[in-house]
Amino acid sequence: MIYYFSGTGNSYAAAKKLADGLGEDLMDIALAVREGNYTHTLEAGERLGFVFPVYAWAPPKVVTDFVKNLELYYSGDPYIFAVCTCGSSAGKTMDIFEDALEENGLVLDSGFSVVMPDNCVILFDTEKEELSAEKLSKAEKTLDNILRAIKLNWSDFFRVKRGKFGSFLSTAVNPAFCKGMKTKPFYVTNDCISCGQCERICSSGCISMTVGKPVWTEDRCDLCLACINRCPAKAIQYGKKTASRGRYVHPIYQTGETEQ
Repeated sequence: MIYYFSGTGNSYAAAKKLADGLGEDLMDIALAVREGNYTHTLEAGERLGFVFPVYAWAPPKVVTDFVKNLELYYSGDPYIFAVCTCGSSAGKTMDIFEDALEENGLVLDSGFSVVMPDNCVILFDTEKEELSAEKLSKAEKTLDNILRAIKLNWSDFFRVKRGKFGSFLSTAVNPAFCKGMKTKPFYVTNDCISCGQCERICSSGCISMTVGKPVWTEDRCDLCLACINRCPAKAIQYGKKTASRGRYVHPIYQTGETEQ
């Protein structure tokens, strides 16, 4: 089983490639949380994987909370791996995730990071298409290497790009980012076509369509930015700067090659 969390498709694409290569099933963490599905029985030889993005040099809180509450049934010691996708570096993301696993009595056998295009348009503009294409091409090769390592059940094997000042960024910058995970800055313009996609794809379930327009019903969200980046009319904004910035969606979501 591979559990994944994804807003704009990077982590979903990585998880799907690994699932296809390993013959494992996929489960969306956001969906599992909404349905209260925290229980899984591992079959003999079944690997357990987690794929998720890096948010400000740490795992999304929804991912670590899910892992801490996951109720597993298995015999023997299951092989457990994790892959985080990031725009440049992961900091202490894998260490934080490993700590969450250990709180649940689980041991992480291997961990990896994969550099992919960044989607944080609330902080900066999207990358040029050439750079995004280059990152995606390199990510495919990185995932091929990760797949080989997992198939061999390599234990105590970690290939994570921490980056410069990674520890500081994870311990000092991330808490500030988490405090700012508020929905108040979200708003919708008159360009909205009332398609309802934002409500359907919201990972935290905090968007409701009211009189044909999205309304954020909770004070806080996962800040996955799926609603902004995947709005077909570019009608959703966050604060004053996103209107002039681009949007990013992984090709796997653009082509409809998804289980969502």
